[in-house]
This record gives sequence, C-alpha cells and structure tokens, in this order.
Amino acid sequence: MALDAVFRDQWGRVLATLVGILGDIELAEDAAAEAFAIAAERWPRDGEPANPTGWLITTARNRAIDHLRRQQVLADKTKLLARDLEAGPRPPEALMDDATIPDERLELIFTCCHPALALETQVALTLRTLGGLSTDEIALAFLVPFETMSKRLTRAKHKIRHAGIPFAVPPDHQLPDRLAAVLAVVYLIFNQGWGGGRVDLAAEAIHLGRALADLMPDEAEVLALLALMLLHDARKAARLRDGQVVPLDDQDRTLWDTRQIDEGRALLQRAMARGRTGPYLVQAAIADLHLQEPRDWRQIAALYGMLARQTGSPIVEMNRAIAVAEIDGPVAGLAILDRLDLDHYRYFHSTRAELLRRAGRDGEAQHAYRRALDLAQTEPEQRFLAGRLAETTPSVRREPRGTST
Repeated sequence: MALDAVFRDQWGRVLATLVGILGDIELAEDAAAEAFAIAAERWPRDGEPANPTGWLITTARNRAIDHLRRQQVLADKTKLLARDLEAGPRPPEALMDDATIPDERLELIFTCCHPALALETQVALTLRTLGGLSTDEIALAFLVPFETMSKRLTRAKHKIRHAGIPFAVPPDHQLPDRLAAVLAVVYLIFNQGWGGGRVDLAAEAIHLGRALADLMPDEAEVLALLALMLLHDARKAARLRDGQVVPLDDQDRTLWDTRQIDEGRALLQRAMARGRTGPYLVQAAIADLHLQEPRDWRQIAALYGMLARQTGSPIVEMNRAIAVAEIDGPVAGLAILDRLDLDHYRYFHSTRAELLRRAGRDGEAQHAYRRALDLAQTEPEQRFLAGRLAETTPSVRREPRGTST
C-alpha cells in the first residue's frame, strides 16, 4: 500500500509500540516521524518492504537507540534496548513478524485519557498520538493558535513522564469508568467534526473507534459507539446543500452511504447481543430508528427516556421533547423544553424556535432563532438559521420541517 495509507492505518500502532519500548511519548514520536521520513525516501526507490509495520518499528527503534547513545542520558534504557545489539543495530530489513509486534494502542489511549489530564488535553493528545494529526491540524480544528496547542501537548507529555502516569490498561475495577472516559473523548472528537467541518475530525473519530473495536471486540459500548458514529456519518454527503444545513426530512436519501449504514447496523446487533444496554447502545438504536421511514416516534421517545435516566443529561431531555412533539404536538414538547436550563446551547434555542413556530407563536420563535443564530459556530448553520428566521415573517412563511440534521 502507499506510504500515506500506511501512515494513516499504522501510525498509532507504531507509536504505541515505541512508547511501550521507550516509556516516553516525545522520544517515541520523534523516532516514529524519522522512520516515516526515511520510508518516504527509500520505499519509492527500493520498493515497499514485505512487512511495512515491522520495518517502521525496527527503523524507529534503532534511531531511538542512536539518539539515546548520542545524548548520553537514560543510560539504563539504552542498555535495556541495546542488550542484543552488541554487533550493531538491527537493520530494518531484519523485519519483526506481525505476530511478534505488540499492539499497545490500547495502553496508549488509556494513557492519553488519564483523569489527571484536562479533557481538552485528552482530546488533543489522543488526536496527536493515535490519530496521527499534526499540531497544526489540531490547532486548526479547535481554533487555537499553533503555539497554544504546541504548549498544551508538550505540557501533557511532560506530565505523563514526570507524574508517573502509567502506560497501561487500568485494573479491572477501574476499567468501566476509564473506558467511559475514553469513549467520551472519541465521541467528543466526532461531534466536533460533525458540527465543525474544518479538519475532518469525524473521520478521525471513526478511525479511533475502529481501532478500539479491533482491540476490545467484546465491549458492547465500544461496538455501539462505532455503530453510532457510522450511522450519523453515513448521511454526511446529504447534510449540506448550497452551503446550508439540510434537515433530516429534506435530505436526499440517495446520497446516504448504504454500505456504512449496513456496517453500523451490524455493529449495533453485535453490541445488543452482549446483553448490556449502555448509553452508546441506546443512542445507536435511536440513530438507526431515525434512518427508518416512517419513523417510530413512540419508540424513539421511549429510548430517549431510558437514555435520560442513564445520563441525567438535559440535552437528552431536549431530544426527547422533539420526539414527544411529533407524537403529542408542539405544546407538549415545549412543556419539556421550558423545564430545561440550556441557555448556552445553540441547538436548544433552534429546537425551541421550531416548536414555537409550529405552535403559531412567531414572535417568540423569532427571538429563539436570533438567540440560536448568535450561538451558531459555522456558516452553514448560520445560513440555515437565518433562513428559518426569515420564514417566520408572514409574507414568506412556509410549512415547517423537522429539526434533526
């Protein structure tokens, strides 16, 4: 395969293996980057090796040993790494078999998502180490200067090193809480990409989700999260038209990725077969119901009720209100919304505006649309809301559509 494909698929595994060997994320990153640079020079000339991953790990390992020797630091690590290299470093052509290469991505993602690190740092570090995004790309995705993101990542790596944060999967009694944190980080990355549209973070989150599902194939919530992301992402090509957000009811279903939907549904079935109903499984089931025509709003409302009990989230209650409005009318939905404290959340105001408009309360709907427009973060969302706001004027009013996008 081409080097860029190897980088995309194997960066996380190469880096995780090196961190497991070296115990230092920064040194492992430098060595991995150098190995990929050497590959970019040699492979077009000499051909791709039989085992690209083994070649990259061996090359990076040898470069790290050379670096440690030159620096004359961490002598104990140098001895440990070089104990079988008295005759000189192994050439990269002495490939490790795939079966002999430890896959330590799971340890690395739990390290990146350690509770001692701030959430924004967990997200950035996960994208850098497991996703292989550059510091420039991560800074662009989160709208911060390069220098700010660079310092944030450097501080995180130093904290891992100096605070003794273990490079390991947590013990069994800690695993459920820590796994929930890992899944939350991956889903946060997906949502940033789903709503942002800058660097394709949604694709990066799916890539991370696939890695987790490969590493933890019996964890229902891991499978369900990947299913959830795939079912949402399958509609990507239909979500925008002429630079404006298209609601679900107005989307061209021929643009949906049916193979991705099928894959998401198969993963959902695998998750359900595990017999544990966690929040990601419920959300994936709801996402699947939204793709069906006609939609079963009563079942959707019931699942949102279950999810609200699991999470205590007011955003979940907001989504339940949408389903209730489809069953019992906009006033019933508004009765739920009016109990929620979500003034900071742009989708709360756009949802409330839609229900107010359906209830014939145009003046209040205009106020809610303006508030949503103030909070909107992307141009497609702003165009959509501006259009909805204009439609509340009687001379241009049209029949309302659904709010889901």
